[in-house]
This record gives sequence, structure tokens and C-alpha cells, in this order.
Amino acid sequence: MPATTPSTTPAPGSRAADERGVPRVRLVVLNWNGADHLGRCLDALCALDWPPDRLDLVVIDNASTDGSDAIAERNPRVRLVRNDRNAGFVANNLALRDLTGVDYVGLVNADSFVEPGWLRAMVAAIESDPGLGAVSARMLFADRFVEVTIESPTFRPGGPDPRELGVMVSGARVDGVDRWRDTQVVEGAWGIEHRRDGRTFQWTSGRATVRVPVGDGTRLPERVELELAAEAPKEVVVRSGGVERTVEVGRAPAFHEVPAAGEPIDVVNNVGSIILEGGYGADRGYLEPDTGQYDAPAEVFAWCGGSVLLRPEYLADVGLFDERFFLYYEDTDLSWRGRSRGWRYRYVPDARVRHVHAASTGEGTPTFQHYVERNRLLMLVKNAPARMAAHAVWRYLLTTLSYARRDLVAPVLGLHRPRPTIVWRRVRSFADFLRLLPPALAERRRIRRAATVDDAELLAWTVRR
Repeated sequence: MPATTPSTTPAPGSRAADERGVPRVRLVVLNWNGADHLGRCLDALCALDWPPDRLDLVVIDNASTDGSDAIAERNPRVRLVRNDRNAGFVANNLALRDLTGVDYVGLVNADSFVEPGWLRAMVAAIESDPGLGAVSARMLFADRFVEVTIESPTFRPGGPDPRELGVMVSGARVDGVDRWRDTQVVEGAWGIEHRRDGRTFQWTSGRATVRVPVGDGTRLPERVELELAAEAPKEVVVRSGGVERTVEVGRAPAFHEVPAAGEPIDVVNNVGSIILEGGYGADRGYLEPDTGQYDAPAEVFAWCGGSVLLRPEYLADVGLFDERFFLYYEDTDLSWRGRSRGWRYRYVPDARVRHVHAASTGEGTPTFQHYVERNRLLMLVKNAPARMAAHAVWRYLLTTLSYARRDLVAPVLGLHRPRPTIVWRRVRSFADFLRLLPPALAERRRIRRAATVDDAELLAWTVRR
């Protein structure tokens, strides 16, 4: 196990536990305009199976403007720390710098809801092995889902776009309520794109599966509608739970009632984090139905910052979140730094938590895309072998040029309006990466001097797509 550096945290092996042997735990919730979820999150933490006198609950508020900070202020068990600005996820550092008297410190997203036994399972796991720097929970999506299959004739857009497209899916309503943000297009789709009004859509292929959120799944909705459009009028077959219906889809986006039947399913958000070949961080198990395949504990490459318990000695040795990251990849960066020092991480299946995915920023939004693209390159420059980092930067530039050919050059040559949105976002992300490159390279030199594990051992964790 790596040696720790001097700090105000307890030395390795020392305990702040009371005479009952119960460790003192600090749980940190980062909030930014989380009025929709923060109250439920704090209620779940207050209901944990853990002695209240051994549990410190801290809410860091990132200059919210929706009044959600008052939710924390009214809770007598919560200590509220007000930040003077929105500093992103790395504002968790405000509650991590001084851990005197704390045995373990956990992070819980404000849009996450832990089950009563979550903390007891996490503590038992991290206490079983002093080489564990952190333990990560079984994170499920907050909703349960019913699956709807869409089958349609396909067409090719032509030009530089070689895809076989079926229909465009751009909205979902459940009993009249807009649930598109939480709907999952999981198989047979071509990824998130953006309309001119800012809303997202996805093109299907000939067959696609859409998961519609149905709350806790105890009652199926009476009416489910999907917003569909196509290049020309066509008949589309939709199926769910053995129920089939044919709908007429036209050129203009319109809502169509679809069947929603069968048994609702739980879906995995994260069961530990991985590194894909090419240097992409990913949620292990992401979008898989939770059918018991992750019921066993497992060592993982990285932990997820949305639901984690950390050892103070680990943070004292490795450091805190890199505040240049702001949002996304900051947990994978800190995990990789710890791995290079010999720390390990474990997934704990009995620690269950439900999560409203990307509630603050929204998956596929400009903010999401900017920080994910920028910070992935920063993380690799800091931690990865030089060849891997350089290849990732080169691939990013080539991909951006490919988008420019498809969305700018081809439309102009064809006397059509160019679509600069994706190219412009990628250029902005790369320019921001270049701005932060010099300090990232300086940090890289420090990390590699302190490393006790070689690159080959770390790269053995990479997962093929």
C-alpha cells in the first residue's frame, strides 16, 4: 500500500471510531439548483441505518438561484456550506480538505436516493481491505422502464452520410407528462442530435428499442406517446410486452400513442467505472437491465463520484479533485492518479442507490458535450502513456474534420445550408483544452514521478468496445 504524506487527516490505521467501534462518516452532497430532488436525497440520507451521532451530513451549495439551498438550511441534521459561485462538481473539495476526526468520507449526488443499508454495506467493504482507497455503489436509474420496439423501412440520406435511417424519435409523454429527458433509446439508434430549437432527437435504424420511464413501476401508465417523424410518410410497427400496433408516421414530428406493456425493468447507471480502449471513461454496466449479472463484488478501475465512500488516507496521498475540470472526468482522473500510486477500488453490490441521470446538465446538452470532450483529453494528458494521449488528441482532430466535411463542406457544395453546431462545439472544446494544456503537462510530470505502478499494469484494465 502506498505511503501517505503528512496532512491533517488521521494517520493510516488511526481511528475516530467511538467506544462502540462505529466509524465517524461524513457524507457530502453537492447542490446546484436541485430543488426538484434535494429534499428526497436528504430524507434518504437521514433514514440511513447508521447512528446519527456518527454521521455528518454536509451540503455544499454552488450558488443556487432556485431556493434549493433553503431545503438544506431547514434540515437540522445538515451543515450547509455556501459557495459564492458555481464551481462545478470539484466544489466537493470544500468538504474534503479538512477530514480531522473523520474515518470515511462519502459523496452522494443531490439527485441520488440511497437505500437504508447503503452506508453499512460501503463501510463494511472498505474496512475489509486497507488497500482500498474507495468503494463504489450499485447505481440504478431512478425510474423503472418498459421497452418499446420500433420497426420501420429505412432510407439513406445520401452524400457523405452513409447511414440507414428509419424514423426520428424526438419526444416522449407518459400520461401527458413530458418524459423525453429520461427516455432511453438503447438499441438500433444513431446517437443524440440537436434540432434548431435546442431539443434533442435520435434517428433509428430499421429496428430500435426505446425505454420509457414509468416511475417505480408499481403501476403501468395509461397512455404512452412517442414523437416520431420520417423522410416520407411510412407505416411503422411498435411493440411492447407482446402488444403490437401500426402507426402512420409523416414528415412533421407528431405524437403517436404506442403500447407500453410487460414487466418494468431496473436499468444500471453505474457499477464502477472503466476505461475503454482509446481513453474513454465509461460507466460499467451502463444501460444494461439489472438482472443479477452484477450481484457479486468486484475490483474496478475507477469509482463513480455520484455514490462513493473514500478513505481519507487515500486523499491525503493522491490529492483532491483537479479544479480545472469543473464537471465530468474529475472522478476518473482522481481514480487514475490513485491507481498509479497502488490504491485499489471495489464495487459493492449491496450498496444500492437510485439516480436521476444528468439532472443538472442533461446528457447531450452543449454543456455536457463541452466538458466531456475537453476533460477526457486533459485526463489522458495527465495520466496516460504519451502515445495513448497523443493518439487521442489526433483522433479528436480527425473526427472534427470528418464532421466538418459532412456538416459544412458537403452542404455548401450541394447548395444547402451548412450545419455548424457540432463542429463549432468541438472546436470550442479543443481550444479550451489547449488553454489548459501547459498546467496539465506540468501536473503530468509530477504524477509520473510519484507513480509506483507502471503503465502496462494500468493499461491492462482497458476494456474493448
